[in-house]
Amino acid sequence: MCKNIIVGQSGGPTAVINGSLYGVVSEGLKHPDKIGHVYGMINGIEGFLHGHMMDIGALAATNELELIRTTPGAYLGSCRYKLPEDLSDPVYPQLFRIFEEQEIGYFFYIGGNDSMDTVSKLSRYAAQIESPIRFIGVPKTIDNDLVETDHTPGYGSAAKYVATTVREIATDATVYDNKQSVTIVEIMGRHAGWLAAASILARKYEGDNPVLIYLPEVAFDQEEFIQKVKTALKDTPNLVVCISEGIRDKDRTFICEYSSEVGTDTFGHKMLTGSGKYLENLVKERLGIKVRSIELNVCQRCSCAHLSRVDLDESENAGIYAVLTALSGETGKMINFIRNKSVPYELTYGTADVNLICNQEKTIPLNWITNDGSDISSEFIDYVRPLTQGYVELPTKNGIPLFAYRK
Repeated sequence: MCKNIIVGQSGGPTAVINGSLYGVVSEGLKHPDKIGHVYGMINGIEGFLHGHMMDIGALAATNELELIRTTPGAYLGSCRYKLPEDLSDPVYPQLFRIFEEQEIGYFFYIGGNDSMDTVSKLSRYAAQIESPIRFIGVPKTIDNDLVETDHTPGYGSAAKYVATTVREIATDATVYDNKQSVTIVEIMGRHAGWLAAASILARKYEGDNPVLIYLPEVAFDQEEFIQKVKTALKDTPNLVVCISEGIRDKDRTFICEYSSEVGTDTFGHKMLTGSGKYLENLVKERLGIKVRSIELNVCQRCSCAHLSRVDLDESENAGIYAVLTALSGETGKMINFIRNKSVPYELTYGTADVNLICNQEKTIPLNWITNDGSDISSEFIDYVRPLTQGYVELPTKNGIPLFAYRK
């Protein structure tokens, strides 16, 4: 008997999250003997609870499905809804009633840490009630902080965007070299510095900008920072410094908290902003030189301007492998990436227990952070460089990228 697929997206968007969606839909349609309809949740599990879904498989009859593959953002819409910890909560039987009504046999959720938490809870509840529905997580996050996988879809393109943009900023900063100046670039990363570390790829030679790179994995000392800036300015009068938004001191206080009150999101995470601006004011006050701060903000999440072909291909393959995994009978798993070697780059796909992944964070190995916390090692470069390779020719109209959108 054929069962239907339901697929959703959750958390922040990326440049390639729709590649995974394309992978799930396209592979699901290849198995008409086992799969009926391929449905999409509108705005994740929260929207699904309110009956918001679409027959996304029907788009295969149009050009829209192909456009989805290279469209950034989240085609189905996202949410940040957290399912209750208590599996006896009424929301679970409510969800499974909807699954039964829609004849769902396969559930795929594309997202990061909190999304894997959703997959974990649903698969555990399904085991309790002996439901045959198979629940599979498809990784996604520019933060690259999921455990049990070498890296995550979305990270390679975001890293490429960061490196390219920082190189452009450094080029701009060195136009005028008659006076000392400091440019501070704030990059996303609450507890893990994978994205900020990628700024090292902007260097054209040893000692090039960004000269200083600070990550949240190592305690940030404001006095040491000022001294390092003063020293670096002697050789690099137009200094570029890259920082993670989540840098914090030895007392675990976020640097941005020294200048503003920090709110929290629906998951209780501190909403970080202003670390770069705080350090801009600190350098201005202490050194009295020209300084500016630049926050890359949301552009680094899902810009398609520097889409990595490796990243897009792996994202699509993760979706394909998720469907094959579910059809083979597995549930409660996340698709993971296993790197065989970096040169030449080789990758295989596997699965990991989602219960070991949700609510965990993978940080950069401390031995990859050098110079007393202000630089990155060559081991990291070897790790990240393969993920940024290749360009993708986007479909365009009137010279502008053509994106799919829900009407």
